[in-house]
Amino acid sequence: MGSPLEFSPELLVLGLLHSPLAIGDEALAESLERSFGPIRRRGPDLPFPWSGYYDEEMGGRPRRSFLSFERLVDPSTLARIKLATNDIEASFSESGSRRINIDPGLLSLGRFALATTKERPHRIPLGLGIFGELTLIYEKGEYRALPWTYPDWASAEYRSLLAAFREDLKLELRRMKREG
Repeated sequence: MGSPLEFSPELLVLGLLHSPLAIGDEALAESLERSFGPIRRRGPDLPFPWSGYYDEEMGGRPRRSFLSFERLVDPSTLARIKLATNDIEASFSESGSRRINIDPGLLSLGRFALATTKERPHRIPLGLGIFGELTLIYEKGEYRALPWTYPDWASAEYRSLLAAFREDLKLELRRMKREG
Protein backbone atom coordinates (compact mmCIF):
# COMPACT_ATOMS: atom_id res chain seq x y z
CA MET A 1 0.00 0.00 0.00
CA GLY A 2 1.31 3.42 -0.94
CA SER A 3 1.37 6.36 1.44
CA PRO A 4 -0.04 9.77 0.55
CA LEU A 5 2.59 12.28 -0.44
CA GLU A 6 2.71 16.00 -0.02
CA PHE A 7 2.15 17.74 -3.35
CA SER A 8 4.99 19.80 -4.81
CA PRO A 9 4.02 23.44 -5.24
CA GLU A 10 3.25 24.59 -8.77
CA LEU A 11 3.32 27.85 -10.69
CA LEU A 12 -0.01 29.60 -11.17
CA VAL A 13 -0.36 30.80 -14.77
CA LEU A 14 -3.35 32.79 -15.98
CA GLY A 15 -4.31 33.02 -19.64
CA LEU A 16 -6.28 36.23 -20.04
CA LEU A 17 -8.62 36.76 -22.97
CA HIS A 18 -9.57 40.40 -22.99
CA SER A 19 -11.83 42.65 -24.94
CA PRO A 20 -10.58 45.36 -27.28
CA LEU A 21 -12.53 47.57 -24.86
CA ALA A 22 -10.72 45.94 -21.94
CA ILE A 23 -10.57 47.27 -18.46
CA GLY A 24 -7.49 49.13 -17.31
CA ASP A 25 -4.45 46.96 -16.72
CA GLU A 26 -3.87 48.50 -13.29
CA ALA A 27 -7.35 47.69 -11.96
CA LEU A 28 -7.13 44.10 -13.16
CA ALA A 29 -3.56 43.63 -11.88
CA GLU A 30 -4.57 44.96 -8.46
CA SER A 31 -7.52 42.59 -8.29
CA LEU A 32 -5.42 39.58 -9.34
CA GLU A 33 -2.61 40.46 -6.93
CA ARG A 34 -5.10 40.75 -4.04
CA SER A 35 -6.16 37.17 -4.78
CA PHE A 36 -2.90 35.52 -5.84
CA GLY A 37 0.00 37.69 -4.69
CA PRO A 38 2.60 39.60 -6.69
CA ILE A 39 2.88 39.01 -10.43
CA ARG A 40 6.14 37.30 -11.35
CA ARG A 41 6.05 37.56 -15.15
CA ARG A 42 3.84 39.06 -17.82
CA GLY A 43 3.73 37.36 -21.19
CA PRO A 44 3.13 39.14 -24.46
CA ASP A 45 -0.23 40.49 -25.58
CA LEU A 46 -1.14 38.33 -28.59
CA PRO A 47 -3.89 38.24 -31.20
CA PHE A 48 -6.48 35.49 -30.68
CA PRO A 49 -7.30 34.12 -34.16
CA TRP A 50 -8.35 30.70 -32.86
CA SER A 51 -12.10 31.20 -32.47
CA GLY A 52 -14.86 33.74 -32.86
CA TYR A 53 -16.63 32.31 -29.79
CA TYR A 54 -15.90 35.36 -27.60
CA ASP A 55 -16.24 38.10 -30.25
CA GLU A 56 -19.82 39.16 -29.62
CA GLU A 57 -19.62 39.04 -25.83
CA MET A 58 -16.35 40.97 -25.74
CA GLY A 59 -17.22 43.53 -28.38
CA GLY A 60 -14.72 42.36 -30.99
CA ARG A 61 -11.90 39.89 -31.43
CA PRO A 62 -10.20 39.43 -28.04
CA ARG A 63 -6.47 39.34 -27.37
CA ARG A 64 -4.60 36.86 -25.15
CA SER A 65 -2.04 37.72 -22.52
CA PHE A 66 -0.43 35.70 -19.75
CA LEU A 67 0.61 36.18 -16.13
CA SER A 68 2.47 34.06 -13.63
CA PHE A 69 2.74 34.74 -9.91
CA GLU A 70 5.57 34.86 -7.37
CA ARG A 71 3.86 32.57 -4.88
CA LEU A 72 3.79 28.90 -5.83
CA VAL A 73 0.53 27.15 -5.00
CA ASP A 74 -0.64 23.80 -3.72
CA PRO A 75 -2.13 22.07 -6.80
CA SER A 76 -5.07 20.82 -4.73
CA THR A 77 -6.32 24.44 -4.62
CA LEU A 78 -6.99 24.69 -8.38
CA ALA A 79 -10.79 24.50 -8.01
CA ARG A 80 -10.78 27.38 -5.50
CA ILE A 81 -8.50 29.38 -7.81
CA LYS A 82 -10.97 28.91 -10.69
CA LEU A 83 -13.86 30.12 -8.51
CA ALA A 84 -11.81 33.19 -7.56
CA THR A 85 -11.05 33.97 -11.22
CA ASN A 86 -14.75 33.58 -12.06
CA ASP A 87 -15.54 36.17 -9.37
CA ILE A 88 -12.92 38.54 -10.81
CA GLU A 89 -14.37 38.10 -14.33
CA ALA A 90 -17.83 38.93 -12.99
CA SER A 91 -16.57 42.03 -11.18
CA PHE A 92 -15.28 43.47 -14.47
CA SER A 93 -18.35 42.54 -16.55
CA GLU A 94 -20.38 45.30 -18.17
CA SER A 95 -24.12 44.93 -18.85
CA GLY A 96 -23.86 41.18 -18.32
CA SER A 97 -20.99 40.74 -20.80
CA ARG A 98 -17.51 39.73 -19.81
CA ARG A 99 -14.65 42.00 -20.77
CA ILE A 100 -12.13 39.45 -19.55
CA ASN A 101 -12.00 35.65 -19.50
CA ILE A 102 -9.44 34.20 -17.11
CA ASP A 103 -8.15 30.67 -17.68
CA PRO A 104 -6.21 29.53 -14.59
CA GLY A 105 -3.67 26.79 -15.00
CA LEU A 106 -0.99 25.14 -12.94
CA LEU A 107 2.42 24.52 -14.38
CA SER A 108 4.65 21.81 -12.98
CA LEU A 109 7.93 20.51 -14.31
CA GLY A 110 6.05 17.71 -16.09
CA ARG A 111 2.69 19.18 -17.13
CA PHE A 112 0.36 22.11 -17.58
CA ALA A 113 -3.24 21.67 -16.39
CA LEU A 114 -6.19 24.04 -16.81
CA ALA A 115 -9.29 24.45 -14.67
CA THR A 116 -12.70 24.64 -16.31
CA THR A 117 -16.41 24.52 -15.58
CA LYS A 118 -17.06 22.45 -18.71
CA GLU A 119 -17.39 18.68 -18.29
CA ARG A 120 -15.84 16.47 -20.96
CA PRO A 121 -14.75 12.79 -20.89
CA HIS A 122 -11.06 13.70 -20.53
CA ARG A 123 -11.59 16.05 -17.56
CA ILE A 124 -11.50 15.07 -13.91
CA PRO A 125 -13.81 16.55 -11.24
CA LEU A 126 -11.73 18.56 -8.77
CA GLY A 127 -14.61 19.62 -6.54
CA LEU A 128 -16.77 22.72 -6.14
CA GLY A 129 -18.19 22.14 -9.66
CA ILE A 130 -14.75 22.56 -11.28
CA PHE A 131 -12.91 20.14 -13.55
CA GLY A 132 -9.20 19.79 -14.26
CA GLU A 133 -7.76 19.12 -17.68
CA LEU A 134 -4.28 17.84 -18.38
CA THR A 135 -3.59 20.21 -21.27
CA LEU A 136 0.11 19.73 -22.05
CA ILE A 137 2.83 17.32 -20.95
CA TYR A 138 6.53 18.10 -20.80
CA GLU A 139 8.72 15.54 -22.52
CA LYS A 140 11.88 15.56 -24.59
CA GLY A 141 12.58 19.18 -23.70
CA GLU A 142 9.23 20.74 -24.62
CA TYR A 143 5.55 20.92 -23.81
CA ARG A 144 3.51 18.65 -26.04
CA ALA A 145 -0.17 18.89 -26.87
CA LEU A 146 -2.65 16.09 -26.30
CA PRO A 147 -5.54 15.15 -28.64
CA TRP A 148 -7.99 17.39 -26.73
CA THR A 149 -5.71 20.39 -26.22
CA TYR A 150 -7.32 23.60 -27.50
CA PRO A 151 -5.50 24.86 -30.63
CA ASP A 152 -4.27 28.05 -28.94
CA TRP A 153 -2.66 26.16 -26.04
CA ALA A 154 -1.23 23.65 -28.55
CA SER A 155 0.41 26.42 -30.58
CA ALA A 156 4.20 26.68 -30.65
CA GLU A 157 3.96 30.26 -29.38
CA TYR A 158 2.01 29.36 -26.21
CA ARG A 159 4.09 26.25 -25.55
CA SER A 160 7.30 28.29 -25.87
CA LEU A 161 5.99 30.87 -23.42
CA LEU A 162 5.07 28.14 -20.94
CA ALA A 163 8.58 26.72 -21.29
CA ALA A 164 9.95 30.12 -20.22
CA PHE A 165 7.58 30.09 -17.23
CA ARG A 166 8.89 26.56 -16.49
CA GLU A 167 12.40 27.98 -16.17
CA ASP A 168 11.08 30.42 -13.53
CA LEU A 169 9.53 27.47 -11.69
CA LYS A 170 12.79 25.50 -11.78
CA LEU A 171 14.69 28.44 -10.28
CA GLU A 172 12.06 28.94 -7.57
CA LEU A 173 12.03 25.25 -6.63
CA ARG A 174 15.84 25.28 -6.37
CA ARG A 175 15.70 28.39 -4.17
CA MET A 176 13.09 26.76 -1.92
CA LYS A 177 15.20 23.60 -1.63
CA ARG A 178 18.31 25.62 -0.66
CA GLU A 179 16.34 27.49 1.99
CA GLY A 180 14.93 24.23 3.35
